[in-house]
Amino acid sequence: MPQREPIGVIGTGYVGLATAAGFAELGSEVFCVDIDADKIQSLREGEVPIYEPGIEQLLAKHSTRIHFSTDASNALEHARLLFVAVGTPPTHSGDADLTAVHQVVDSIPAADASSRHALVMKSTVPCGTGASITRTFAATDKAAVAYVSCPEFLKEGTAVDDFLYPDRVVVGDAGDWAGDAVVELYRPLLGPEHQGAGSAALVRTDIASAEMIKLAANAFLATKISFINEIANVCEEVGADVVEVARGMGLDERIGPKFLQAGIGYGGSCFTKDVSALKLLAGNSGYHFLLLAAVIEVNELQKRRVVAKLQRHLGALPGKRVALLGLAFKPHTDDMRGAASLVLAARLAAEGVHVRAFDPVAEERARTLMPDLDYATSAMDAVAGADATVLVTEWPEFLALDWGEVAAAMAGTLVVDGRNALTADVIGAAGLRYEGIGRAAAHQPALRAADEAMAAGPEGVRA
Repeated sequence: MPQREPIGVIGTGYVGLATAAGFAELGSEVFCVDIDADKIQSLREGEVPIYEPGIEQLLAKHSTRIHFSTDASNALEHARLLFVAVGTPPTHSGDADLTAVHQVVDSIPAADASSRHALVMKSTVPCGTGASITRTFAATDKAAVAYVSCPEFLKEGTAVDDFLYPDRVVVGDAGDWAGDAVVELYRPLLGPEHQGAGSAALVRTDIASAEMIKLAANAFLATKISFINEIANVCEEVGADVVEVARGMGLDERIGPKFLQAGIGYGGSCFTKDVSALKLLAGNSGYHFLLLAAVIEVNELQKRRVVAKLQRHLGALPGKRVALLGLAFKPHTDDMRGAASLVLAARLAAEGVHVRAFDPVAEERARTLMPDLDYATSAMDAVAGADATVLVTEWPEFLALDWGEVAAAMAGTLVVDGRNALTADVIGAAGLRYEGIGRAAAHQPALRAADEAMAAGPEGVRA
């Protein structure tokens, strides 16, 4: 393998660790920096502070070429390219909080701010951030430091594969050495037209456009989710099945099938943050982004529709017991940011419901946000004695449950499938009532089976 350029990675969260592990797999020496001393010590000892399939294995595999420190001096000494992967959480106003980004900019000593260094922005930042940082460099004797926007397109739960097998690599730069160097780093992942072994398309553009590509992509995907959720809500009113509707829509190549899965709304750090950030960016520029305002509103209301479903089936909610299967915003991650479970658990508790929840991975993070929630030790422990069960996160182990056992353990019969991931007829055959999202027509056979079982009385399938 030819010698590859060493890199620095500032920030060791999801994006930082995936970037470090990915470039190490491609052969680069990686110098990781983080201000959290406890996290750095844990990483040095081989303990990964996040749950992300494949990262722990890659970090262990390349432990000799990945270095962790709270001091940026090693990264500055050995690497020209400093990949910035720090958090940019939303502020109370909805804007992106760039405090950590500015700390990185300020931390580069003027003595080290030579023409051999470049900041490569992986963190999602508002359009215009690159221009602002460039002005800051010029005003603080760091004008020689180059700047590249190289947004990440990693999905939690598949971050390693997304890095190693991307569909595109976006590089926004001023047409200087730094952009060329970043392209060379990604060369093994690029398509044949770029003489690489991979299949990713290269988008080489200006900095502002690269920044906007990331925000626009996430905003569009969120819009697609909110749209299909609105269609699902209409389907419930007119007796159509949103799964069939989405299947028919997705066959149109102009639309495609991805992100047409109706449910209880999107979550995570990216969609919730980036949609709000783009809406605020437009507003701060004097443009009212009406569509994104609706996307956000639909998503928030969608989470609360589950409460209405429970009320419709159970009647008065005070004193009822509801099991939540899953807490993380999606399967294969422990990330609780923007998770639907946060809203759902809070709303049910406010209605006087006893909520008992289980998540195979995210409990530790969930406890920091919902310390008073009743946490079960397993899915079956969660559903025991429940009047209703709500599938919040479609973990594979929940989809593989024996629903006959679930029916025997529950006190009630209602199963709300918040992700349309379960099979209605299987639920109905177990003597349970199935309630999906936008599936008014599809679950009628299951409802009939459940009604017949209930009508059979004590000798029926319900003990």
